[in-house]
Amino acid sequence: MPFTGPLEDRIAIREVMESYAFAVMTVDAELWASTWAEDAYWALPEYPDLGGFDGKKAIVDAWVGSMKVYGLDDMKRPMVYLAHPGRIEVDGDTARATTMTIEIYQHPETGETVHGNGHYEDELARIDGQWVFTRREYRIFHERRQGGE
Repeated sequence: MPFTGPLEDRIAIREVMESYAFAVMTVDAELWASTWAEDAYWALPEYPDLGGFDGKKAIVDAWVGSMKVYGLDDMKRPMVYLAHPGRIEVDGDTARATTMTIEIYQHPETGETVHGNGHYEDELARIDGQWVFTRREYRIFHERRQGGE
């Protein structure tokens, strides 16, 4: 069963996923940062030049930098980022989840509009009563590009 554990924990974890997505759409660094544990790891193996980021400060700094170049209409609008859970498995104060994603953005180098579908394999922990990501690893399912230079 892809959804196990107490319902209130699964709802709280879903809200972490959705807060993350809302923060991307509104370019809200403070909200986005609140979804991460201090000692978290963000793995981006699909982007070898980035690799991954250790610790909340490095993660947030990288995200803030990327939000300056990933948007739509030549950065007049934020990128589209939607997320929903594929699974949430709670075990006490830890959980594993899969977050399915849809992204639409203008590639900063080519100007192409990128429509991406991917997923995060997530690990979370309840810290001081709040669920936060301790590890996220992103993979692309499908990507389509249009337009550009």
